[in-house]
Amino acid sequence: MKKSNLLLFIGAILALGTFSCGDDDDPKIPMPVELITNLSYTLTSSTGEVVTFSFLDLDGDGGVEPDITNANVSANETYTGSISLLDATVMPPLDIAEEVREEDLDHQFFFESDLPGLNVTYADEDSEGNPLGLATTLTTGDVGIGTLTITLRHEPNKGAEGVSDGNKDNAGGETDIEVEFTVRVE
Repeated sequence: MKKSNLLLFIGAILALGTFSCGDDDDPKIPMPVELITNLSYTLTSSTGEVVTFSFLDLDGDGGVEPDITNANVSANETYTGSISLLDATVMPPLDIAEEVREEDLDHQFFFESDLPGLNVTYADEDSEGNPLGLATTLTTGDVGIGTLTITLRHEPNKGAEGVSDGNKDNAGGETDIEVEFTVRVE
């Protein structure tokens, strides 16, 4: 090979290496959204009464309607709440709540109710001190009936206005699960 051809060959190899090794060419593999087939919100009153709201949807969106179990709570009471999440499409079922704990910066629960006097406050936080929502305190007011909607957001903007107070309007992110329960306060 002539010296000029050798230099052209080496130059071409170097040029290819320069243009093909940038960060832009690294494929970004998206993290899969958690499959949540079961959500349980268990409340324990100050007197020891335990009530559980539950959602079960083994076939995911579409198909068979989910099985939703609503609950009755006592008026003017304070409850400690805990959320459990499962993916029951695999055996043994996968504990999604543990994944949420491990990836706490990327998750936040939001609680909305149209029932006057029913309030949910956060009792846990992520590793940066922002609300998480696997543990809560729920307080009730007077007798009534309404809804409680529980939403888990993936990658919310926890610094957006109102998000740390539980307002999901500015949170962004993707909804991993959203369930509306009927609550009867007796």
